[in-house]
Amino acid sequence: MDLRTGARENGNQIVRAKIQSRMTENRGACALPEAAGGRAQHGGTTALSCSGPLSVFSFPLSAFTLLEVLVALAIFAMAAVVLGATYVNALNAYHAAGRQNEYDADLRFVRAALLAEPDRQKATDGGDLDLGTNKHAHWQADIAATDTVDLFSVTWTCDIVDPARPQNFHTSQTFMLLRPTWSDPVERTKLLDQVKQRILEMQGAAP
Repeated sequence: MDLRTGARENGNQIVRAKIQSRMTENRGACALPEAAGGRAQHGGTTALSCSGPLSVFSFPLSAFTLLEVLVALAIFAMAAVVLGATYVNALNAYHAAGRQNEYDADLRFVRAALLAEPDRQKATDGGDLDLGTNKHAHWQADIAATDTVDLFSVTWTCDIVDPARPQNFHTSQTFMLLRPTWSDPVERTKLLDQVKQRILEMQGAAP
């Protein structure tokens, strides 16, 4: 223990000696001009000439200007706005995806009612279904014929009323359906004749 205490004291003495030596050098750096062979006076006062630092440790002094601070604040505000908008959009997308997954089974059930409807007019008018747990669904379809026989473009919309939600769930889907029972007999005959005519033209046997 005595050896450690003695070594610590020796170390402290060495540090103090170095600091005193540095301070002595700094004092010697400030001298009167007359020591350099002349006497400089200004208004009757002898001026000092310092060629070295006045403290043991010297650091350069610097600061930001007002313009630099304002520019930094403007950049920070713009970044905060962009990040906030991105965060809100991500939350909305996550919420919408969660609701979509929640009603997947109900949507499949309601869509099956459309696929099972053989009458085009009834499919266009749609209907109402009870989904259980006090949920109800209303659906309808916008059906348009295509140039292909028995093929229809269907825009299907569905609204689900759920008491557990503050707003109704709405979705719209567009798909193609092959439904011979939806075709008008006259239009179907015309389309079949057009198809036969195109086939004959490709075969080179058209009259």
